[in-house]
Amino acid sequence: MADRQNRVGSKFGGGGVSSTQQSERERKERLRELALETIDLAKDPYLMRNHLGTYECKLCLTLHTNEANYLSHTQGKKHQAGLARRAAMEAKLARQKGETDVMMPLKSALQSTRSATKVKIGRPGYEVSKSRDPQSNERCLTFELHYPELDDPKSRQPRHRFMSAYEQRVETPPDRNYQYLLVACDPYETVAFKIPNEPINRGEGKFVTNWDTTGKVFTLTLHYLEGQSASQEQ
Repeated sequence: MADRQNRVGSKFGGGGVSSTQQSERERKERLRELALETIDLAKDPYLMRNHLGTYECKLCLTLHTNEANYLSHTQGKKHQAGLARRAAMEAKLARQKGETDVMMPLKSALQSTRSATKVKIGRPGYEVSKSRDPQSNERCLTFELHYPELDDPKSRQPRHRFMSAYEQRVETPPDRNYQYLLVACDPYETVAFKIPNEPINRGEGKFVTNWDTTGKVFTLTLHYLEGQSASQEQ
């Protein structure tokens, strides 16, 4: 406690009148002593001691020379306002998390339903046959793919496309002498056939596809150009 009895200008034994600054210092001292008794600095998440031996408040980004100074800071308006803002932000995040947790079962159900509809059955059964056209002697390839488990063959039809050797990532290095015929039809896996990369006859009756909705069989037949026709195409 401050010695008020022997202050300049005061009567001996009268105690004297404390100044405003002295009262403020005494108030801070009482708060510091109370804080030391009630606050465990080891559990304060915002107190950090730096390499210089001083203390930092991570919430307010302030520097303090000792623990007492830091404790005095924690009782001030700036620190208390920072705590209030932090509490409001954490409450808002908690509410948002609660809303998200409520929506999670619905989202999981929707995702499960979508996943169930996109389950792959596996590879379709297929047959590949080679022949030659009796009139033009062109080489002919016929691909026949079976989709027996397809639910609605009238609305789902297999699709095909050609892919160059440089598009695929299975065989390295790519061989420019070959290309790939891809046939896809959900929920079956996409299958690829490695065929010669040579000019294909796109004339009438030379490149034919057929989808049998009753037997659920997809057929593709193609012819390769021969001789001068192949040279002109290249």
